[in-house]
Amino acid sequence: MKRRGAIWAAAAAILLLGGCRAEEAETAEQLPADRLPVLEADGLLPQRWYAGDYGKKPSVRSQENQSNCWAVAAASALEAPLLPETDTVFSPDHFVYGNAFTVDPDMGGSYYMAMAYLSGWQGPVAETDDPYGDASSPEGLEAAVHVQEIQLLENADTRQLKELVYQYGAVQASLYLNQTAAGADAPYFNPLTSAYYCPDQNVQDHDIVILGWDDDYSRFLFKEIPDRDGAFICQNSWGEDFGEDGIFYVSYEDANLGAMAAAYSVIEPADNYSDIYQTDDCGWQSSQGYGDETCWFANVYTARRDERLAAAGFYATAPGASYEIYFVPDFESEDSLQERQFVQGGAFQNAGYYTVRFDQEIVLGEGQRFAVVVKLTTPGRTNPAAVEHAGDPETQNVVLEGKDGYLSQYGDRWQHTEQSFGTNVCLKAYTKA
Repeated sequence: MKRRGAIWAAAAAILLLGGCRAEEAETAEQLPADRLPVLEADGLLPQRWYAGDYGKKPSVRSQENQSNCWAVAAASALEAPLLPETDTVFSPDHFVYGNAFTVDPDMGGSYYMAMAYLSGWQGPVAETDDPYGDASSPEGLEAAVHVQEIQLLENADTRQLKELVYQYGAVQASLYLNQTAAGADAPYFNPLTSAYYCPDQNVQDHDIVILGWDDDYSRFLFKEIPDRDGAFICQNSWGEDFGEDGIFYVSYEDANLGAMAAAYSVIEPADNYSDIYQTDDCGWQSSQGYGDETCWFANVYTARRDERLAAAGFYATAPGASYEIYFVPDFESEDSLQERQFVQGGAFQNAGYYTVRFDQEIVLGEGQRFAVVVKLTTPGRTNPAAVEHAGDPETQNVVLEGKDGYLSQYGDRWQHTEQSFGTNVCLKAYTKA
């Protein structure tokens, strides 16, 4: 077997989206998101579907003169699946000021910032605990819910977006939409019908929330006429004065909608696990590996108490990724990683962040030094391992010292990522007391 030196590539989504300024469930199985319609066996979708018809329209807010469309859209996309049983309004301010990054708020944010913030249990918090608009967030706030899965799409087609909206109630998506593009005299927006269609590819500069679709929405309601009928029903972050009380319609033919999109597909109560072990507060910043579709990575942790290892969380850096998870009960050195025990395997349809619950929990003793190992394969994509790195202006808070991550091409010889590459492995462990 030919060995390669480890290589890494920057994650594709450091695009910052500023946009134009203008009671928790008792168990995970009882979350409202699980009660949405299930896709029929024949795969047919209704001609029209709207989350608001199921009481799942989140509160309409205005980002005002701040570059926080990404945070408002993420908060709203989290609220929709939990409605109407749970009507918590989440704080966009905490997304912006309570994350681990050192990004200037005026520069906006990204999906990768939101994923790191949510998967690391940094939030979300209730709007009542951190009101919008004061350009600060109190310290010490704890997440109101735990987001355990985030599905990420790139260049999603109409069908993919519909399926995610249908299953989870809302999808956060990017498009080209600014005051110039959506003004009364703009070529793309019809204020009389609240219809938007941009036929030209542009840099996505705004995040909105897709809440449904209408196949019969006439193409003649758009200022510039697309080739077919049909529109997504979307919610903006410019207050209720925009569109129909904050709602507007984006043509299926829009050239930019869905270039990036995310569904917060597993939202659980904040007591789902007793603890989280992690090294990557800033999450997936780069993809690292050996130029192959398959890569092994591991993190080493020390149990804080007598507890049970119940799940592992990591990023699928490409669609169709498959994985195998292993456990090392007593880590002493890199050689210990050869003593790994198979836990379970599986696959993911989309890229994103996933939590894999173990079929059988693993008993840990206080002070036990253990390792979680993952073999990840990403068809058609090299460098599968998601890593966090220091050195960029946006990640100045990243700490490498005291971390214990490893990378391997074939699972036999391992490289210490912090020492060899200046990266932390994005691999979390969840425990129960």
